[in-house]
Amino acid sequence: MSRKETYESRTEQLLTPIAEQNGVEIYDVEYVKEGSDWYLRAYIDKPGGVNISDCENVSRALSDALDAEDFIPDAYILEVSSPGLGRTLRKDRHLEKSLGMEVEIKTYKPVDGQKEYAGILKAYDRTTVTVTQPEDGADRTFERAQIARIRLALDL
Repeated sequence: MSRKETYESRTEQLLTPIAEQNGVEIYDVEYVKEGSDWYLRAYIDKPGGVNISDCENVSRALSDALDAEDFIPDAYILEVSSPGLGRTLRKDRHLEKSLGMEVEIKTYKPVDGQKEYAGILKAYDRTTVTVTQPEDGADRTFERAQIARIRLALDL
């Protein structure tokens, strides 16, 4: 397990009881470097969405738990927020909850001359993701290794 994965996993372990106490669920945890800064981000959710108080309460409790454990030697910025409407679907549990919903897929390299696709998430497994094309109802299957990002489509 990489350092990044270890930090994310240990943070999720600390966050689990905090989320339960605050009536929210953990959507995702990520540890990323942006520019010269490291960010530890916890995304929380609940039916009807989270509010600023939910984020503040979880952030304070998580910050205290992280200070007590002190397993991340780097300086980092802690952020606790909602995953947002156009949330990224990184894990199988995200895909499971999004079956039947419209998604946008961006590939690393062009597939049939394009890198961006939209469709209804129909199925997934360990190696593939299948969407139904809205134009013609045809299914299109992508290898997960081809996919740079999958996120919920925004209907604005």
